[in-house]
Amino acid sequence: MAKNSPLPPLPDAFLAGCRTLLDAKGVVDDPDEIASYTVDFWRQWRGQSPLVLRPASTAEVAGIVALAATSGVALVPQSGNTGLVAGGIPDPSGSQVVLSLARLNAIRHVDPAGDHLIVEAGCVLETIQEAARGIERYFPLSLGAQGSCRIGGNIATNAGGLNVLRYGMTRNLVLGLEVVLPDGRIWNGLRALRKDNTGFDLKQIFIGSEGTLGIVTAAALRLVPLPRETQTLWLGIDSPESAVELLTIFARELGDLVSSFELLSGFGVETAVRFLEGVRAPIEGSHPWHVLIEVAWNFTEGLGQRVETALTAAMESELVRDGTIAQSEAQRANMWRIREGQSEATRELGFIVRSDVTVQINDIPVLCKRVRAWTEAEMEGVILVPFGHVGDGNLHFNFIMPEARVAELKPILLGRLYDEVTALNGSISAEHGIGRLKRDDLERLKDPVELQLMKTLKATLDPKGIMNPGAILRAE
Repeated sequence: MAKNSPLPPLPDAFLAGCRTLLDAKGVVDDPDEIASYTVDFWRQWRGQSPLVLRPASTAEVAGIVALAATSGVALVPQSGNTGLVAGGIPDPSGSQVVLSLARLNAIRHVDPAGDHLIVEAGCVLETIQEAARGIERYFPLSLGAQGSCRIGGNIATNAGGLNVLRYGMTRNLVLGLEVVLPDGRIWNGLRALRKDNTGFDLKQIFIGSEGTLGIVTAAALRLVPLPRETQTLWLGIDSPESAVELLTIFARELGDLVSSFELLSGFGVETAVRFLEGVRAPIEGSHPWHVLIEVAWNFTEGLGQRVETALTAAMESELVRDGTIAQSEAQRANMWRIREGQSEATRELGFIVRSDVTVQINDIPVLCKRVRAWTEAEMEGVILVPFGHVGDGNLHFNFIMPEARVAELKPILLGRLYDEVTALNGSISAEHGIGRLKRDDLERLKDPVELQLMKTLKATLDPKGIMNPGAILRAE
């Protein structure tokens, strides 16, 4: 649909029902206010919507969904709008209504003895982390957008982040869910139990489903003991092969005390130091690759000696060119700023085509070598900046190019990358989800049996097709 053309009208009964159900803050129909809900975080995808609904309770969400089911109105659930695959953005048709969960932001219950919180879907991730620290606990989901992303979106995409190596993905941190189903019924699965074998584990159906099967309105989240001592290392190395060998050494010496093991290219580090304000190179000299390692435990002292032992073993294996251990919180923050600022820094060089893939850890060097080879040989004017989570096999290949060539090169680059990943029995989405941007590639590459099972589940739970149509699966 052309920009500024009239949008399809919504059913009168739906509009009237929403205005009766919600307060004045709950209905947004001003196009200028709607605009921020219809563009993605990096402003690379734009949709259209005639209406944004902002319920303030689970009952109001259920009421909206019931009205939508009766009227045949498509809904697009949205939390913090920090997603990277356009899963929370309406399509360009102008017929989909955005349902924002931002006002459902209460922390309902804090249980130190049970090591869990019950929070609503609109809670900002950083707020949840602070609430956990307030009872001397730790909620380990951590990612660059934690100051603005909301837990409903984290659950909907099964977010990964920086601590997956030790604590797992979001689904490993969810004990229970409250979900509004596509017919408006509420499933109360907020049981914070560690053991429950009474049939199917239904919460797992909704985690990672991107709002296509139901709308998560609240969650019981697992907490862990608060780490009391942390050691953060920055090492210069020769290659991704060295990174994989180092991971083996640190895993052998420190076990699951290793929470993060990040890989960065030398070019990416130098670009961050050049463009990010206040950032300094952690070690001197130029190095082909770098790793950032974080280790933590619950005792107050003694970790440093164990880390030194692991580092000595790495040095003796001649895998490390140079390295340092952060001696202050400022030094640690500087290291993480470089890691988390890779996309922010490299966008100064051109338009970024982003990716989020995963392979077996031993295949990381193979994938890096293959992608670099054909990028340098065949993609003139494209700069490759890989980085990511070696500890769980998840890499982000950022392709930097002139904006004028994006339409030409983006499908070629991503298509070829996804083919390489699939050939290695990997995944085209590690932690960002599928959304609308990867839907066609999923359809092309997913095992046909798996794809049919997904379609069957969607048709069973959402027979009217009103829940985020076009995300993950093509709208029927």
